[in-house]
Amino acid sequence: MGTLYRHFPTRESLIDAVYSAELDSVTASVPALLERYPADVALRAWMGRYATFVATKRGMMETLRAGFAARRIPPPSRERVTATIADILEQGVAEGTLRADVDAEDVTTMLIGVFFAMAADSPRQQIDRLLDLLSDALRPQAGAAADS
Repeated sequence: MGTLYRHFPTRESLIDAVYSAELDSVTASVPALLERYPADVALRAWMGRYATFVATKRGMMETLRAGFAARRIPPPSRERVTATIADILEQGVAEGTLRADVDAEDVTTMLIGVFFAMAADSPRQQIDRLLDLLSDALRPQAGAAADS
């Protein structure tokens, strides 16, 4: 126990370390997704993978929810998620598959909102439907340039 507390002085710091370590594999999947799919499809696939990751963390959800609300825990993880989304958005803008007027931090906030709004027993189909709606909102709309 002493060794554990020397490395992780609080419960929140331990949760952050576990969450961050497991988030590595989720964020590391992006380059392969972007090689295989257009950015809009890669983003939706990545959001699905991230949703699965978050679903496995339901036991930590209250601590994470409080930390996210206070912007205390886990800031490095939130920054990594936002940076990952920014990378996908950048490629999507270059391809023309994602909107140029979207901020990665806004996408992170919406994504976290989807996950925190869902109850632990929410059907995966409902989460997938919300992620599809979010993905659709990030795609350029046909005729949008002509309407501007």
